[in-house]
Amino acid sequence: MPASPSTLDRRRFLALTGGGALTFAAALAGFSAAPVRANPIFRQNPFTLGVASGDPLPDGVVLWTRLAPDPLAADGLAGMAGQHAIPVQWQLARDPGFREIERSGTVRATPELAHSVHAEVGGLEPGRDYWYRFRAGRELSPVGRTRTAPAADATPSQVRFAFASCQNYADGHFTAHRHLAEEDLDLVVHLGDYIYETGGAGTIGRAHLPAVECQSLSDYRIRYGQYKSDPDLQAAHAAAPWVVVLDDHEIDNNWADDVDGVGVGGEVFRARRIAALKAYYENMPLRRAALPAGPDMQLYRRLRYGTLADFNVVDTRQYRDDQACGDGRQIDCADRLDPARTMLGDAQEAWLLDGLAGSPATWKVMANQIFMMQADHEAGPVQAFGMDTWDGYAAARTRLLDGVRDRSVENFVVITGDAHRSVAADLKANFDDPGSATVGTEFLATSVSAGGDGADQDALGGVWLAENPHMKFHNVQRGYATCTLTPDAWRTDYRVVPYVRQPGAPVTTRASVTVEAGVPGIADVSA
Repeated sequence: MPASPSTLDRRRFLALTGGGALTFAAALAGFSAAPVRANPIFRQNPFTLGVASGDPLPDGVVLWTRLAPDPLAADGLAGMAGQHAIPVQWQLARDPGFREIERSGTVRATPELAHSVHAEVGGLEPGRDYWYRFRAGRELSPVGRTRTAPAADATPSQVRFAFASCQNYADGHFTAHRHLAEEDLDLVVHLGDYIYETGGAGTIGRAHLPAVECQSLSDYRIRYGQYKSDPDLQAAHAAAPWVVVLDDHEIDNNWADDVDGVGVGGEVFRARRIAALKAYYENMPLRRAALPAGPDMQLYRRLRYGTLADFNVVDTRQYRDDQACGDGRQIDCADRLDPARTMLGDAQEAWLLDGLAGSPATWKVMANQIFMMQADHEAGPVQAFGMDTWDGYAAARTRLLDGVRDRSVENFVVITGDAHRSVAADLKANFDDPGSATVGTEFLATSVSAGGDGADQDALGGVWLAENPHMKFHNVQRGYATCTLTPDAWRTDYRVVPYVRQPGAPVTTRASVTVEAGVPGIADVSA
C-alpha cells in the first residue's frame, strides 16, 4: 500500500532535489515547443491519478505519473490548461522512508503528452524492491513500490504474479484491485480493457464520463482520468510493477487492425485510433519504445524472469484480419478455417515462435487478450464459435500450436482475459479429438468488474464444460488470478469477490489449478 510522505520526508525531498534549482535530465520524456514553467504553483493536488511503474528489467523500470489537478475537466486537459511544460522530479529509494536514495532525476511533463511522465530508470540491482515518488513544484506524489526482474541468468526459486483484465467503471467497483494490492507480487500483467469506451450511466452511481462513447482525444483522456482516479486501481498500481497491453475497449469494441467494430475503416476510424492509442500511452507505465506513431503502437515484447519464466506479451488487435462471417457467434463459418487469415500478423507470429523455441526459461508464458482454447457454444452435435476469439482464426491457431509442438517447446502456458469468466483448459493439437496431443495450458481469468456481480456458474458455463472436454474448470465471478511459478510446478489461484455492485467485498480463492513442469496439461484442480 502506498504511504503518504511525512513533513520530514517532504523537507528532505526538497533538500535532495535542490529546492527550486532544477536540473534537467539529459533524456527528457519528450521534446516540446511549450514554454517551461520552472516553479509551478498548483491550486489543487496535481497527483490525483497516483503513480505506477512498469516493464521491469533486471537493471531498471519505468516510473509513471501524470499531472492532473482536475482529471475530469471537460476540455480533457485535466486542469493543466496553461499549456506549459512542467519539470517533474523523481526519486527512487532502497527503503520506503527514502533514507537511501538510489537514483533521482528530472523529466519534463509536456502538454503534447497530457503532462504524463515516463521516467526510464536504469542502473538498478536485479530482483529487489524499490520505492519511488515524484515532485512538481512544491507538491509531492504518493509513494509507489516496484521490483526489478531477476538477472537473466538467475535461478529464482519462485516468481509470483497476478493477471487481470476488463475493468468497467460503470458496471462495478474495483474491489478486486484493492485485494490485488495486498498480494505480495513480483509483477501484475494487465491483459486489456483497461477502460470501456462506451457511454452509459449504469445503475450503481458510477456513470461514465464523458457521458457519450469516446471518439476524440479529449474524450479518451477524460475517461482515463475517471478510471485512474479510482483509489483501488491506484493502490494496485502503487503496489507492484505492471506489464500492460490493450485489447478492444481501449478503442472500440471488437476493432481489428484498420477497421472498427462493425468493419468500417477510413479516416474517421483512423483518427479515433490515433487518439485512443495516444491517450493509452499517456496513462500507462510504458517505455518510450511504445510511443505511438500515428495509428501504430509497438506493444508486443518479451520480459525475462531469470531462467524461470519468459513473458511473451502479444498484441491480438493491431495486426489481425477482420472477424470472419460478420463477427458474432457463428455456425458453419468456413472463413474461420482459412489459413491465409491471421490473428498476430506474420512478423509477430514469427517473433513469438522464435522466442518460444529459443527460450532457456522453464515456463514460456504467452500473455494474450482473446482466449485461445476452442469453445463450442452449442449443446449437441452443432458447433458454434465466437468470431472475435481464436476460434474465428482457427487455422492461425492450429499453425501456432503446431509451431509450438514442432519446436518441442515445453511448459507453454497462455494467460488470457476478455471473456468475463474463468476457465482452465488444456490446449490441444486437435480440439475435436479428445485423444489429441496436449500442447500447453491456458488460464483464462475473469473480469475485474465488467458484467456486474457475476455468479459461480451460468448456463453457458454448463455448455462449455459439457461440449469442451479440454476445459477443466469454469467460474463466472469477478476477480483476478495469481500465479506461483517454481522450477517444478505452476499454480494458478482464481481469486474471486462475491459482488462488485457495492464496495467492500471480501476475496476468496475459488480454485487452485496446477501444472507440473515437463508434463503438458493440467495436473490437478482443487476447487
